[in-house]
Amino acid sequence: MSEKTSILIIDDHPLFREGLKAIIGRDARFEVIGEAGTAREGLRMAKKLKPQLVLLDISLPDQNGIQLTRDIRTLLPDMRVLIVSMHSKIDHIAEAFQAGATGYVVKESAAERLLKGIEYVLRGDYFLDSSVSQQVVKKLMESPAKDEKISDAGYGTLSPREQEVMRFLAEGLSRTAIAEKLFISPKTVENHRTNIMNKLGLHSAMDLIRYSAKLGLIDVDLWKE
Repeated sequence: MSEKTSILIIDDHPLFREGLKAIIGRDARFEVIGEAGTAREGLRMAKKLKPQLVLLDISLPDQNGIQLTRDIRTLLPDMRVLIVSMHSKIDHIAEAFQAGATGYVVKESAAERLLKGIEYVLRGDYFLDSSVSQQVVKKLMESPAKDEKISDAGYGTLSPREQEVMRFLAEGLSRTAIAEKLFISPKTVENHRTNIMNKLGLHSAMDLIRYSAKLGLIDVDLWKE
């Protein structure tokens, strides 16, 4: 029997945590190994338990969940984060992805969408509720801020290997997955990522995705259902 995927839930509503556990319990591949009601406790448990996936609310009593996402991904970069929130504003969603989340489910549709979202995020894909996907794609494709320098010339400064790594990063693959595809180490992938961001003047995963989409390097349908 294969080992179950470990999940940590961070949400300040005990009843909603119970609801999430009930949904997850429908699939024998997944197991909730911990839960927390505050950002501080959630971060402590993430460091201690090292789950493969964190389900995280944005509204927490002691810290914004988006900042917590950033903290988790900084300390534990291979840990996946799926936001489960009542907020459906595009700005919240964009900020969550910029902070390092790779999935976003609105609470009211968690019963129908959560398990699918977990599957997508764990395999390295982005996941968004269909109710907000189209809006996010539209925002993603909006013209960048004036101080952002996105051009084909910038892409041309990348080495062939960096271009290859960039495409995989924009598609949402993890460092480990990219390393396996290219037969290099995860550390080498991270070095390429740093070089790519520096050469292109990009500052976040969202910047990288938008850049790649504008150049036609990836299909924006990966942001849709």
